[in-house]
Amino acid sequence: MASSSRLVEALREAPRPMAKEQAQQPVLPGWIQDPEHREPHGPRLGFRTVWISDLHLGTPGCNAELLFDFLRSIQCDTLYLVGDIIDGWQLRKGWYWPPRHNDVVRCVLKQAKRGTRVIYIPGNHDEAFRDYVGLHFGGVELLPEDIHVTADGRRLLVLHGDMFDNVVLYARWLAFLGDHAYTLLLKSNALVNAFRRMFGLPYWSLAAHLKKRVKNAVQFISRFEEVVAHAALDRGVEGVVCGHIHSAEIRQFGSITYYNDGDWVESCTALVEHFDGRMEIIDWAARKRESARIRAEAKPRLAVPA
Repeated sequence: MASSSRLVEALREAPRPMAKEQAQQPVLPGWIQDPEHREPHGPRLGFRTVWISDLHLGTPGCNAELLFDFLRSIQCDTLYLVGDIIDGWQLRKGWYWPPRHNDVVRCVLKQAKRGTRVIYIPGNHDEAFRDYVGLHFGGVELLPEDIHVTADGRRLLVLHGDMFDNVVLYARWLAFLGDHAYTLLLKSNALVNAFRRMFGLPYWSLAAHLKKRVKNAVQFISRFEEVVAHAALDRGVEGVVCGHIHSAEIRQFGSITYYNDGDWVESCTALVEHFDGRMEIIDWAARKRESARIRAEAKPRLAVPA
């Protein structure tokens, strides 16, 4: 119970929901006016809708630096947080919350303050927030799922996706065992990237690399995508957006388009909708690598004396 309370406080940092007559003038924390967080560090990328999930704030595996950079670089009409935003499973074992994780939460709340509709759909790692669906915290709406209508009129079911994961649903103890192994893998990932930074190399995900080459993982992801797409067909929509499996993808299953927005532990990806309804996966880590390459090539070469 104590850990659930700490999770809620970590997200909202804002007063309890107010009466309707007070809701127009919410009391927000002072850092909302902090220009360091309000002003972008460059021109913002504009989108109609952005979906991110599986941030796993509260764990060393969260790529909070890249995530913070992404959030400061975008502006959108609607921002979906599609589950596993705060990792309650890990926070129950020990409190881990560095300043950059606070910055990410503040950046999301600032998006809401600027007029972005922010929708939070809890997942399995942040399931404590499912007790609060239907409420608003600091301008963030908590919903169990949602139907998003794209600019070109398509209806997309938006949910985290853990209800389709048989391991989580029917063998919870096995899911926690797998979580321990995954945590160890992420620690190895952090170590690898610490060495890469020493040599000036950009971020690279060991976890994602291994997962794509393990046959059982590939089969599980493929089966998961099929099951989610079938569920969307039963719901009478044209597509589905989910997270959960840390595998960004756009695939067509008959009349259903399956979208997975990926994660910010392994791949550092987001799903975006442009203003004409076109959908795209943005690989932020790859963009930063490309930017670094261009900057390196643009540096003037030192003249070699004759």
